[in-house]
Amino acid sequence: MIAIQHKIKKILSPEQIFMLSAFVVNGGNYFYNLGLGRVLGPGAFADAAILITLLLVLSFVAMTFQLAVAKFTTEFDKSKQEAFVQRAYKQATTFGIILGAAIVVFAGSLQTLFQTESSVMFTIFGIAVPLYFIMSVNRGNLQGRKSFIALSITYQLEMVYRLALTFALLLFFNIESSVAVATAIAISFIAGVFPFKKLTSKKAVQSALTSKESKAVMNFFVLTACYELTQIICNSSDILLVKHYFPSYDAGLYASLALIGRVVYFVTWMFVMLLLPTVVSMRKEGKNSVPVLMKYVGYITALASGIVLFTFLFPSFAVQILFGEQYMSIAPLLGWYALATSFFALSNIFAYYYLSLDHYKPIVIAAIFGVLQIVLIILFHDSLFEVVLAQVVAMGSLLIAQLLYFWKMQVK
Repeated sequence: MIAIQHKIKKILSPEQIFMLSAFVVNGGNYFYNLGLGRVLGPGAFADAAILITLLLVLSFVAMTFQLAVAKFTTEFDKSKQEAFVQRAYKQATTFGIILGAAIVVFAGSLQTLFQTESSVMFTIFGIAVPLYFIMSVNRGNLQGRKSFIALSITYQLEMVYRLALTFALLLFFNIESSVAVATAIAISFIAGVFPFKKLTSKKAVQSALTSKESKAVMNFFVLTACYELTQIICNSSDILLVKHYFPSYDAGLYASLALIGRVVYFVTWMFVMLLLPTVVSMRKEGKNSVPVLMKYVGYITALASGIVLFTFLFPSFAVQILFGEQYMSIAPLLGWYALATSFFALSNIFAYYYLSLDHYKPIVIAAIFGVLQIVLIILFHDSLFEVVLAQVVAMGSLLIAQLLYFWKMQVK
């Protein structure tokens, strides 16, 4: 096994291994969601989709810690790195405990809000939340040090455990489906912590950050938190609002639509993960990072265009193969949803690029159009098609705004 690993390292760079791993993880997560849709059917799948959406929301919140750790692990010298990471673990754990406790306390209210069959799934999910924040700080540490192979393993372990445990619980134990999904998600957080990057130097840990460094960390953290909030609004508000406004059966159909359409976002996320530490390193060295941005924009544009074209040309085939006959009514919406997601994925890489350069205006832009999306869905939700068109309008406008900002910055 070790010999195979060494051989792979000789053939592929760590970055290439991470990209391949990201494809596998996204594929596994996609298979997980598709399998749930087929096994549970639209009604029960609506509840499972709420947990999956909450997991996505949690990942965005925790990404604030991961990106901050990745950025400053790259920027700080070795004497400061471990002191910073140790502090990040303490703060992330504290925040995770508070957020998890809030979810447990308000589990009954969440059940009422999202019209789910049980509140137990929210309780289990809330108990596991602190683990996710510990996992995210560890990933940020690995990402900032460009330990992409170890970073790949953490994502692989989380995906494999969640996939295997969910279907084992559903197929071999007579328990409620939402409880099975929540339990598997919780245990997968434990698996995702490994491999854990330990703090090794006591001397380094004792090296305190200066007030200037602490201020820089806080500023970036706040900026990132604001942008991750816009990510939650843009990426998850539609499913939550549909679950609130529509019956469970329709909400389950919409959740399947979202999972198919969002393949663009999940496939392109790996480029964002590689972009941030690269841009930070290039700025530190005084190099122009725009060519790197354009390279990743080209990759995402090519991938997104192919997926959108396929979903417009063969929507029924895609739905039939992925979810089955009982979900066929959402086929006419698939291309439009994939288009909205593509707009968001492209605008997202511009926002993260400027976030890594400490520019805050793209965050404000994303927030404005994220709120616009919510307002449009609240005003226009007579049908699922209206909900999808609202997102096309909002996310298309967001991409135009981000491109205009990029053009403005380049002509200065």
